[in-house]
Amino acid sequence: MDAGLTLDGVGVRFGGLVALDDVSLRVPPGRIVGVIGPNGAGKTTLFNVVCGFVRPAAGSLAFDGKPMRPKAHRLHERGIARTLQGVGLFGGLTALENVMTGGRPRAGFVSALLGAPRSDSDERRLRNEAYALLAEVGAADYAHALPATLPYAIGKKVALARALAARPRLLLLDEPAGGLGADDIAELAGHVRGLSGRDGRPCGVLLVEHHMDFVMDVCDEVVALDFGRVIATGAPAEVRADPAVAEAYLGVEP
Repeated sequence: MDAGLTLDGVGVRFGGLVALDDVSLRVPPGRIVGVIGPNGAGKTTLFNVVCGFVRPAAGSLAFDGKPMRPKAHRLHERGIARTLQGVGLFGGLTALENVMTGGRPRAGFVSALLGAPRSDSDERRLRNEAYALLAEVGAADYAHALPATLPYAIGKKVALARALAARPRLLLLDEPAGGLGADDIAELAGHVRGLSGRDGRPCGVLLVEHHMDFVMDVCDEVVALDFGRVIATGAPAEVRADPAVAEAYLGVEP
């Protein structure tokens, strides 16, 4: 039985447009797999298939060897968490409360905020775990700040902490380095490299990213897309040196 995420021959069409064509990849536990490609290559569509926002017309998905038809509102139950391209925090909650929502389905937490009964010990546990995650990503000083007041890089850290609060077995990172400066990207790379084995539980990581140096730094394997097809798969150095990737992604003739 294959553990982790498996995509086999996935195809997606939007009318006459082929967005993904026979795409296959694996994200085993403890491995970091990056997806790269130029604009329009199919990266976002691939991510949306895994998240359940787009239903493929062909192919199949499996998670831990079991067939998978993802539904966005049930990813949490499957042990899957994700971040968004931007920050995507809940504006009316503090950074700490945002992270707390990641530890359980949002409805349960919001119900508690509105006064539904909950034990003091449960409340303390959620808060303590959330604060520890904020400290882990370097955002503890902003625990009681609202999202609108956070520097962009701090907001990204809070979003990462919220995803980690689910204790995922698969983490989906959508443009994690987007909008960050060089120092913040270097710090993020350290966090991402540590995700696959944190807490002694192997977690697979699938990330979509434009920042080539970041991908090459953190990933164990890279999948390159162009016009919806896989044009290269392998170790970062192998994919970087592939002539088809140089032509498609970097705009360099082979």
